[in-house]
Amino acid sequence: MQSINTEKNSPQKPNLYKTLFATCIGNALEWFDIAVYAFFANYIAKAFFPNTDETLSLIMTFASFGISFLIRPIGAVFLGNYADKHGRKASLLASMILMMIGCLMIVIMPTYQTIGLTAPILMIVARLIQGFSAGGEFGSSTAFLIEHFPERKAFIASWQFATQGVSTLLAALFGLILTNTLTESEISEWGWRIPFAFGLLIGPVGLYIRRYIDESPTFEKAEKTQYPLIEIILNQKSLFFIAVGLMMISTAINYMLQYVPTYATKNLHLDSSTAYTATLVAGIILTFVTPLVGLLAEKVGRIPLMFASLVLLLVTVYPGFALTVDFISPTSLILLISWLALLKSIYFATVPSMMADIFPVKTRATGMALSYNVSVTIFGGFAPMICTILIRLTKSDLAPSYYLIAIGFISLFALYQANALKK
Repeated sequence: MQSINTEKNSPQKPNLYKTLFATCIGNALEWFDIAVYAFFANYIAKAFFPNTDETLSLIMTFASFGISFLIRPIGAVFLGNYADKHGRKASLLASMILMMIGCLMIVIMPTYQTIGLTAPILMIVARLIQGFSAGGEFGSSTAFLIEHFPERKAFIASWQFATQGVSTLLAALFGLILTNTLTESEISEWGWRIPFAFGLLIGPVGLYIRRYIDESPTFEKAEKTQYPLIEIILNQKSLFFIAVGLMMISTAINYMLQYVPTYATKNLHLDSSTAYTATLVAGIILTFVTPLVGLLAEKVGRIPLMFASLVLLLVTVYPGFALTVDFISPTSLILLISWLALLKSIYFATVPSMMADIFPVKTRATGMALSYNVSVTIFGGFAPMICTILIRLTKSDLAPSYYLIAIGFISLFALYQANALKK
């Protein structure tokens, strides 16, 4: 098994803030679109997947949400391979263009009532394009950041996930504003498209900035391989599975937070405003706590923080859901979601740099992109659908906690294995 990779500091440094913005804006756009789709699932279900059984309609909507993740590993292979062979910058530009195409399709797409079965098919195509582009975004952008600032890797990489908090925050703000300014019928008819239009507008800004950033000097100096995927399959399988395991609980919580508006309104029978307020609070926590934990990790180390957050999750997630279900109120929901967001921030902040250290430079973008997207696809993208099905099968609103506990134990074992690589 290979040891965790380390690199020397590059003598020339780009501007920290320009590099952060250029790299993270694509990640933010990706997760904004994902969050908006999950938050407005009820409205999208009525527009594109109508059915007399509302639960079945919702399951179909979340299935299309999950299907878009099936192509992410393919995008990870293609765009990660492209980044390892031709540079991180080239891959980042390609993924941004594809994101904008998918977003445009959703903004202008007619509904089922207008074009019939073509509507859900086109929605799935748009989600597949977005999934493909997102597949290569994380690996290329995180490798780009780490290779520019290896001495600040815990802090700099934490911004990858802090931007997910910004995305959740923005998506929740849109949900809160729209539910308080538009009627239910207006949101259902056209209001849900507004956040996607906003995402489409910020895309060109990211594309412009990414064109004027310098390639990673570490990548330019590193040994290259023509077949990074084959290298991983033949020589780095154990590293791949460890990286997948590290990501599992983080992505499961992330999609659980996006499932909250549906869970709160359908299962807990709370109003939409309360649900979006809870996710808004979660977005604030993810945005501000994550980079602070990245700074803390530079002083106390990454492993202690990750281990503590996992253990706390395992012992508190079931009681947290039980209290929320037994004492349904806006306060109990907000407290539960805030606690999950805090634990996620502590764990999440250190995961990108841990994953980057696992893989050597020549396979880093491919290895990170593939392991990240396999984890996101299997354990995140289908999490809302799985939870909806589990609730229906068990007839228990506590079912989401069972899912998080099972995933948490797997990530705990992966963390143990990752720590062993350092010894």
